[in-house]
Amino acid sequence: MTRGRGNLAARSSVPWCQCEGSDVQSRQARNTYLQNIQTKTGKSLSQTRELIRKSGLTKHGEIRHTLIDKLGLSYGDANALVHSALVSDGQSAAGAKGLSTDQVLDATYSGAKAPPRPIHEKLMAAIQKLGPFEIAAKKGYVSLRRKKQFAMIGPGTKGRLEIGLNLKGVRGTARLTALPPRGMRQYGAFLTTAGEVDK
Repeated sequence: MTRGRGNLAARSSVPWCQCEGSDVQSRQARNTYLQNIQTKTGKSLSQTRELIRKSGLTKHGEIRHTLIDKLGLSYGDANALVHSALVSDGQSAAGAKGLSTDQVLDATYSGAKAPPRPIHEKLMAAIQKLGPFEIAAKKGYVSLRRKKQFAMIGPGTKGRLEIGLNLKGVRGTARLTALPPRGMRQYGAFLTTAGEVDK
């Protein structure tokens, strides 16, 4: 992501949309997402797992790259398939450890990564005014979803809050920077103070 100054543009037609969902909603959303990927590829999850097994690859990034190449998937879709196949995503890991979303956030915003936590809290409060959504605490960031992931929020470098957004039909600005294609997000921004969060 690149740096932007001023308030995060909720006014630039950013479809912020969400409130914390239940575990059932989270599973349903994940299952729907994976079903959509299976429809795109024409392969079931078991067939994809077999493809991964036959590749002999074990590293997450290598497997993701293979799925992008062999199945023509985007980075995000390939990443989701790898998580599903390896059962390694942060949300599952947190659940396996018996951690709540708040406990995962406490770990994410600890030590050198602690300074942006107040910005995170103010941003989340502003986003929740815009309608229901699901929060999935991952390792190192929080994923916000409706039917699909629309934002990623987590600590960046130099004490800043890093925001990744999935948007269509929006032009980049000084605050909202277009990112390279095929990534997990199309746009990004950094916030350095809670005062930069739009109301």
